[in-house]
Amino acid sequence: MTAADLLTDALVRIRELGAAAVDGLDDAALRFQPEGRGNTIAWLVWHAARVQDDHVADAAAVLDDASPGQVWVEQGFADRFGLPLDQEDTGYGHAPEQVREVRASAALLRDYLDAVVTRSEEVVRGLTDADLERVVDERWDPPVTLSVRLVSVLSDDLQHLGQAAYVRGLLPTS
Repeated sequence: MTAADLLTDALVRIRELGAAAVDGLDDAALRFQPEGRGNTIAWLVWHAARVQDDHVADAAAVLDDASPGQVWVEQGFADRFGLPLDQEDTGYGHAPEQVREVRASAALLRDYLDAVVTRSEEVVRGLTDADLERVVDERWDPPVTLSVRLVSVLSDDLQHLGQAAYVRGLLPTS
């Protein structure tokens, strides 16, 4: 197994965790906000997908000038979600009021996460060890390599999708 195979396997698990978080939930459950200020399931899954989409697209652009960009824009998800947010917004630093603005059906959340994971798999599957050592972000000290960026994305996704599963367990029962 190569490093690219390992990263691809981890990405597939993100798709499964996201589906498990939203499957069978109605819009009210997806918008349930613990204590009136916590992150909703819809926001958590959307944010996990947005961060992965943003970071993988940026990394792909460093590797290949012909990178297609973010799924969010290129495949029309920004329009489908219709959020009152800037197209570049990934949810980082959102206040509870902004979290409440992210409203989407389980099907739309799954479709977006699936498209993001599919794009990420396409990018990651062909990576070499030399690619993984390439610097993709020089704004940090030390500069961020592609391997560090991908592990960071996976870590962020796993945390947020775990939080979505936790919030699902808090849903009021009728």
